[in-house]
Amino acid sequence: MEISYVLIQCDLGYETEIIKKLLEIPQVKEVRGTYGVFDIFVKIVADSKDGIDDAITNNIRKIAHIRGTNTLVAILSQGGK
Repeated sequence: MEISYVLIQCDLGYETEIIKKLLEIPQVKEVRGTYGVFDIFVKIVADSKDGIDDAITNNIRKIAHIRGTNTLVAILSQGGK
């Protein structure tokens, strides 16, 4: 299992529309609007790194009004919850 977090910057006023589209992506397990530098937080879970890559490259980055993404890859061997 692979887990990544994607921080998204988007055009003002499109947060709700983008969140709805993100929820249609099978690998997306959690989506939240946020305050600060990034507008949306996304948790992605997939069986492999290729599944994560596919979700980000072929789905998330192609959604209209997303200006930029920052991906954080979880280090599962360090534990945590």
